[in-house]
Amino acid sequence: MPSEKHKWYIDYTSSGTAHMYGIENYIKSFQTEYQQVEIADTDFFGRVLILDGKLQSAENDEYIYHEALVHPAMLMCPAPRRVLVTGGGEGATLREILKHPSVEELVMVDLDQQVVELCRKHLESWHRGSFLDKRVKLLFMDARQYIEEQNEPFDVIPALKLFTTQYYELIKSSLTANGIVALQAGDASLPFIEAHSAINNTLKQVMPFVRSYRTFVPSFNTEWGFVIASSGINELPVSDKMDKEIGVRKLDLRFFDGQTYSGIFALPKNIRNHLEAETKVIDDNNLFTIY
Repeated sequence: MPSEKHKWYIDYTSSGTAHMYGIENYIKSFQTEYQQVEIADTDFFGRVLILDGKLQSAENDEYIYHEALVHPAMLMCPAPRRVLVTGGGEGATLREILKHPSVEELVMVDLDQQVVELCRKHLESWHRGSFLDKRVKLLFMDARQYIEEQNEPFDVIPALKLFTTQYYELIKSSLTANGIVALQAGDASLPFIEAHSAINNTLKQVMPFVRSYRTFVPSFNTEWGFVIASSGINELPVSDKMDKEIGVRKLDLRFFDGQTYSGIFALPKNIRNHLEAETKVIDDNNLFTIY
């Protein structure tokens, strides 16, 4: 039975399913110009960040999500120098990217300055001072507008919350010849895979090399999906190359290595079949709800 000592937070995963989290204490509950922000402490996952009713990351396992988002793409790119992050208010994506010694410039574009400031104050274990790194350029504006207006290409772009063909065309034009985009792409387990599958197929309309991968994130209680795409890469590297690059770059990682890499890209047959059969394409006139 649920503990009576907790306030129970319900995070809906579809119109008929939800996850429940026992909240010990609300640190902050705040409505910004763009979204509802909640930062709370739980006894099971530690501190959590919730935006518009959706859990974004949890203190005890955020490293799984952020290492999975960042390092496959960063390690596939030889000596990534210039990196763009769209979204990423917690600063943990910055933290992981900055581990790579070749990075000279890291631009983070986030629309909601208030969320970033709350994260800087209350989620120190996520960002660990990354916002203050001299390589970081922090901009508060619409990410799509920034990509439309800037003209120097990036080697790697971890992107969040933007999912249309038109946006991916802009991303493609903003990458170097061998550049890579890495996306967080929703739940990648059946029967919740509809959004992930549509994102995967939409990217295939824009770039020749597209691969889905997934990993279990305990606080999400599901296999969370990611997608990488590139116009200059035509195959996944072997796991030994991942381990070699991790060693060369002297990366201190808790979750990701060559064996993990092999596992997260090895999708089961039913998921592969679903992705191959997908026909939906997301564009600016046909947006898609991501739970």
